[in-house]
Amino acid sequence: MVLVDFLPDTPLVNVFVVLVATAFIWVGSGWLETSAEELSEHYGLPPVVQGSIVVAVGSSFPELASVVFTALNDVFDMGVGAIVGSAIFNILVIPALAGLAVSDDLDTNRTIVYKEAQFYMIAVSALVVTFALAVIYNPVSGATDVDLLGELTRPLAAIPLALYGLYLFIQWQDVNDHEAAESTVERVGRSWLLLAAGLALILLAVETLVGSVESLSQTFGIPEFLAGVTIVAAATSLPDLLVSVRSARVGKGVTSLGNVLGSNTFDLLVAIPLGVLIVGTVTINFAVAVPMFGVLTLATVLLFTFLRTDLSLTSLESALLLVAYLAFVAWVVAETLGFSGLIKTV
Repeated sequence: MVLVDFLPDTPLVNVFVVLVATAFIWVGSGWLETSAEELSEHYGLPPVVQGSIVVAVGSSFPELASVVFTALNDVFDMGVGAIVGSAIFNILVIPALAGLAVSDDLDTNRTIVYKEAQFYMIAVSALVVTFALAVIYNPVSGATDVDLLGELTRPLAAIPLALYGLYLFIQWQDVNDHEAAESTVERVGRSWLLLAAGLALILLAVETLVGSVESLSQTFGIPEFLAGVTIVAAATSLPDLLVSVRSARVGKGVTSLGNVLGSNTFDLLVAIPLGVLIVGTVTINFAVAVPMFGVLTLATVLLFTFLRTDLSLTSLESALLLVAYLAFVAWVVAETLGFSGLIKTV
């Protein structure tokens, strides 16, 4: 990457660069959160739309940037891994930490459970179907049955994008039905400038992060997809973590959970297809992607079940979500070290 070309390409330097880039992502995310909240208030958006659209899209910018840069650098598997790993992190860790950050249970409502959570399940299914269509209709010449490689093209990428268009239409209906209070935001122009500055800072930081992680994965022989699932996913999920926990602490449980589900919906239906639209065609490994999407589906069902019970998330349920994520990390480590063979990476 251009930003770190002058530094020695050693594992120690790359780890340092990852940590510094992560810190810049954190700072940029704070700017995004502040500006998004001010703009949402100014334009009279309901809390669930604020969390699932404005704040979610802003805090998802690191994932979007990671997909774009990995696609441009021909390591798209790392970008997809980052999206799926970030989605699993968002579903299991962020609601858990938000639930533990409040003194009482983290409250939700039927809109979150029956609209946001269920639409997110549809988003996961739509992306799996899109990947399957790539393998069926655009198989890679010479690919083995183990690889299950397919070419994801721009027409196929339009499928999840169209579904996100439906999602925006549904949210727009909620905006029309909402009666907003009078805005107290005085400097709207400043909010837009702060939003742009946050996006620019995150863009530069993610570019640097992806380059260093790519170098580390090559040095230690870590598959690109697994590197994306772990290192890149955790770093790019920091904005969502920051936004959701802080929202929960000030009593905005709906905004907190709306950000998690809305961010994941954006990542799956927009971030991955956008990477395809930029480069034209990318190769995806269905045998690698499907097990990860299976884990993501199980994680989503677990969160949905917890949220539906009394329309709240208790401390015990939050702890169980963290245990589930630790089990996922242990499985990824086992896959990386060769102790498990569920993911066919060869």
